[in-house]
Amino acid sequence: MAATVRRQRPRRPACWALMTVLLADLLALSDTLAVMSVDLGSESMKVAIVKPGVPMEIVLNKESRRKTPVTVTLKENERFFGDSAAGMAIKNPKATLRYFQHLLGKQADNPHVTLYRARFPEHELSFDPQRQTVYFQISPQLQFSPEEVLGMVLNYSRSLAEDFAEQPIKDAVITVPAFFNQAERRAVLQAARMAGLKVLQLINDNTATALSYGVFRRKDINTTAQNVMFYDMGSGSTVCTVVTYQTVKTKEAGMQPQLQIRGVGFDRTLGGLEMELRLREHLAKLFNEQRKGQRAKDVRENPRAMAKLLREANRLKTVLSANADHMAQIEGLMDDVDFKAKVTRVEFEELCADLFERVPGPVQQALQSAEMSLDEIEQVILVGGATRVPKVQEVLLKAVGKEELGKNINADEAAAMGAVYQAAALSKAFKVKPFVVRDAVVYPILVEFTREVEEEPGVRSLKHNKRVLFSRMGPYPQRKVITFNRYSHDFNFHINYGDLGFLGPEDLRVFGSQNLTTVKLKGVGESFKKYPDHESKGIKAHFNLDESGVLTLDRVESVFETLVEDSPEEESTLTKLGNTISSLFGGGTTPDAKENGTDTVQEEEESPAEGSKDEPGEQAEVKEEAEAPVEDPSQSPPSESKGDAVPEGEKVAEKENGDKSEAQKPSAKGEAGPEGIPPATEEEKQQKPARKQKMVEEIGVELVVLDLPDLLEDEMARSVQKLQDLTLRDLEKQEREKAANSLEAFIFETQDKLYHAEYQEVSTEEQREEISQKLSTTSTWLEDEGFGATTVMLKEKLAELRKLCQGLFFRVEERKKWPERLSALDNLLNHSSMFLKGARLIPEMDQIFTEVEMTTLEKVINETWAWKNATMAEQAKLPATEKPVLLSKDIEAKMMALDREVQYLLNKAKFAKPRPRPKDKNGTRAEPPLNASTSDQGEKVILPAGQTEDTKPILEPEKVVPAGSEPVDTEPLELGGPGAEPEQEEPLTGQKRPLKNDEL
Repeated sequence: MAATVRRQRPRRPACWALMTVLLADLLALSDTLAVMSVDLGSESMKVAIVKPGVPMEIVLNKESRRKTPVTVTLKENERFFGDSAAGMAIKNPKATLRYFQHLLGKQADNPHVTLYRARFPEHELSFDPQRQTVYFQISPQLQFSPEEVLGMVLNYSRSLAEDFAEQPIKDAVITVPAFFNQAERRAVLQAARMAGLKVLQLINDNTATALSYGVFRRKDINTTAQNVMFYDMGSGSTVCTVVTYQTVKTKEAGMQPQLQIRGVGFDRTLGGLEMELRLREHLAKLFNEQRKGQRAKDVRENPRAMAKLLREANRLKTVLSANADHMAQIEGLMDDVDFKAKVTRVEFEELCADLFERVPGPVQQALQSAEMSLDEIEQVILVGGATRVPKVQEVLLKAVGKEELGKNINADEAAAMGAVYQAAALSKAFKVKPFVVRDAVVYPILVEFTREVEEEPGVRSLKHNKRVLFSRMGPYPQRKVITFNRYSHDFNFHINYGDLGFLGPEDLRVFGSQNLTTVKLKGVGESFKKYPDHESKGIKAHFNLDESGVLTLDRVESVFETLVEDSPEEESTLTKLGNTISSLFGGGTTPDAKENGTDTVQEEEESPAEGSKDEPGEQAEVKEEAEAPVEDPSQSPPSESKGDAVPEGEKVAEKENGDKSEAQKPSAKGEAGPEGIPPATEEEKQQKPARKQKMVEEIGVELVVLDLPDLLEDEMARSVQKLQDLTLRDLEKQEREKAANSLEAFIFETQDKLYHAEYQEVSTEEQREEISQKLSTTSTWLEDEGFGATTVMLKEKLAELRKLCQGLFFRVEERKKWPERLSALDNLLNHSSMFLKGARLIPEMDQIFTEVEMTTLEKVINETWAWKNATMAEQAKLPATEKPVLLSKDIEAKMMALDREVQYLLNKAKFAKPRPRPKDKNGTRAEPPLNASTSDQGEKVILPAGQTEDTKPILEPEKVVPAGSEPVDTEPLELGGPGAEPEQEEPLTGQKRPLKNDEL
């Protein structure tokens, strides 16, 4: 063992060195890692970040506010965002875009597009014939799609986060409304791609709010399910969500808290914006009545006046939430006419009476989709700014029948904090406490296909089949596989939305196309020709509903199997044991069925209606590859429709039966036990030597998007380049403005400094006159030609002025630094001299410093004194207007050289070991008592040359120290020892006095 240890020892330093390097690289990498979240609301957005050393924190914008308006002003040569753009809405309402998220993923004939035109008539919306959408036509040269405008906002949010975090950020989690469909979610992802953001997830804002609520209350979550309702009324819409909190057992981390979305209800147009528009219309009516007899124009025809009224309506709504009445007043509303009118809360509630009647609607939808009653809801929590309206709270409290509404959450920032927590959990740079999130599908998705069937001999007909792929309120993310068993040639199938009966007629029109994609398969017939002797296991289409709620078709493949016979004698005992164990745990299923709890569902064959009798031969394999926690059966999610999922205990059995050959009868499906293990028959035992060989052939896929075509790659590239050019132009403008401001500030500051006494003292009249004339010339140039000057020209002018004033500023700065630097140098010289004097007083027996070291220190001290005196004498001879020879940097260099010598000796004294003391007659070291004085102790005897410590020392009589002679050292000095100070005898009196610190 000892030899082994010796062989390992030389390797340890190298291992530690390697670990140190890796750790340093990891720490350096962590300094550049940060993630952000964007809570993208209709009216404003909140940005939050997480970076090493900074937990979840809301980002402050340039105005030091935590909330930034989602507003963009687009002009020919500049852009404005946030509060600056909101201020420009009154000056240039046509170029200021707001609430453009309502146009995402919508075609030109959508009712929301018509509603947007009615709300904001100042914006010109043009038609895009290629995608059937609209875009903003600001000028003949400026036109932007809603995705491009959103990309600008996301890029601006990233710049805010990067300035706050002081490092680059690319990873982000973005919140979207829960009612966004596939087209709207894809539009947000395209906008993020234009902004150069890597979207970790599109999280529903209600899910982010629920996550924030649960994260800060994880101690209150236990195995008992807690149902909480979140009522979120924002500026543009209202969403009500039923969430269940409880702890569940996970495979990786044991018992962990989980939130599950159980029910969702929403109203796309119920929010604070509609209330403000009602107030704006009321104020416009009052203003027209005040000017009725003056033949004035209608205020509604003036976009600037309407923008002023909308801003006042926003303020009025906020004030009326806390006051019974308030005076609305606008200075110079139109034609230099002021507007002033009193509005009461009662009038406001009458204007919005029909809106308040719609408040309970989302609650009923959420309860219906969750299949719950209000008695099962423990608490109703308010979220969103519009919930601060007293009438909204009154109607909602009456609708839910609770004693009070929960207000124990930050209504504005909850979604942003929940989203940034999810961003940290998804990022590889951070490790957070697990919190299982199970979101729910709001809109069901199904697969439709048509094939020929032979109902009677010789009679063929077409059968239309529907298979539910993702059912309503089913959890996601998850992957699913559907298998087509009756096709041997190329065919098409369609991906559409399922039953949307829970939406009203108006919501259906706003929803848009209910058809998602047509999938055209190519190469099915070739795959059958390639494997003519193999048994077909069907055409398998793999679907993925990812974390963002976006559906994708990963791949389509044709699967074949054949039996390969092996010699029974070649099968070893270990192989038999392995096959036996494999059969116990579901052996014989395909790998697709084994992945992460795959559910196998029989497709409906005879009738397109859901819930009909299954026919063997067509089957859909549902594969949930998400990390689903193991739950208690009593807390199962809402039951899914037949044809989408089956109980866990039937997975293996149905899958195994689905893989059997056609020779077996379907009645064998019911013979499996509760664990899904069919009894082994004699035929199966005889067929054991044969094994199955699986062959997979990739099938070509052509997708035809039906709801809203995505941007082509070249169009996407043009949009990305357009946004990058605008960003580069903004950066160049900021750089030019910064250069112009720096030049202007330098001119004003220098002109003022020329009259200060400290500058006049170190300059002549001619020098000041030259500088003043140059400053005046540059100032005149800046006023006359500076507007058209480039950034390079501005920087060159500033460099010329700084070069001219460099000598003046240098002399002033040096004179300011002299007192402090010279005082520090004097203190260091004094302390160094005292240290050297004390070091030379140490007895030779206990001396720890060599003569060379002390001589070197003494030399440095003397050289520093000499340099200081000579330089100060030379400086005194120079006039104040000349360049000084006494420089602060030289003083600092001399101090560093002297301090280095002193620190070397101090470190040596700190780690020096005491020398051995002489022994007494008994062979033990003589130690004086703690309270013994110097006179009571024997003098220390220095052994003559050639005598060892074992030789008996010769005691000498006490000596009398004559006056004027040096005192005899009796004991070594103990620097810094506790208890008492070291003492030294007075030369004349023989009395002892304590040593001072400067004598050591």
